Amino acid sequence: MTTATARLMDGTALARRITEQTAARAAAVTERTGKAPCLATVLVGEDPASVTYVRMKQNRCAKAGITSRHVALPAETTTEELVAVITGLSEDPEISGILLQHPVPHHIDERAAFEAIAPGKDVDGVTMHSFAAMGFGLPGFVSCTPGGIMRLLEEYEVDLTGKHAVVVGRSAILGKPAGMLLLERNATVTYCHSRTQDLSSIVRQADVLVAAVGKADFIRGEDIKPGAVVLDAGYNEGNVGDVHFPSAAERASLITPVPGGVGPMTIAVLLEQTVTAAETQANLAV
Repeated sequence: MTTATARLMDGTALARRITEQTAARAAAVTERTGKAPCLATVLVGEDPASVTYVRMKQNRCAKAGITSRHVALPAETTTEELVAVITGLSEDPEISGILLQHPVPHHIDERAAFEAIAPGKDVDGVTMHSFAAMGFGLPGFVSCTPGGIMRLLEEYEVDLTGKHAVVVGRSAILGKPAGMLLLERNATVTYCHSRTQDLSSIVRQADVLVAAVGKADFIRGEDIKPGAVVLDAGYNEGNVGDVHFPSAAERASLITPVPGGVGPMTIAVLLEQTVTAAETQANLAV
């Protein structure tokens, strides 16, 4: 049996360190203002996976000294009703950041709901304002999963300058911003998606591969360039990612496990950005 040679990128350990630092900052905000940072979570309907994700985020908030306010709305909520709720949270001085758990039910205009989030409270990095800031390399909140990916690359000292980064996936809050953040770090970026012709030949060119297509074991080890850095942002039924881990680990130099790689980093960045928002709103930011 072939032994995996790739070094694991431990997102759990890095996320723990970031969260400890975030907790210290949250405590300082609480001490100086008399009010803890607060993340508002909005959930439409009762999708079991979404309910679990929201509960997990609330638990992580509590451990980091961040309070949370959960708004649960029925599945039949209209776009207008959801926008009104989010607008109210945007205007509420007690709220530091807002997370709309996605996906929302199909009848809701998700983009309209996202755009109701005030830019200064968009700690999940889902608005057009945040997207533009990422694209222009300006200060602002990054989409949390791409932000977590970039932190992992920094932690493992991956020099992106001149490297060919291939992003498989083009969602507005994962694939597209991941490519923009990589480009900002001087990588040469190729976007691929479900309609890309001869996808395998492009993946084989990747010095850095971000898999964000949402299909279990979609990318196989034989398509990994020897020595490539592989970041698997997929999470599918059975705790498997978008990359076939055993075969990819035989060829990659660095690889994220699923679970324990990109996932914990997403929540760590969310908490960190919530505290940053609280600091800014209280005029405490350095």
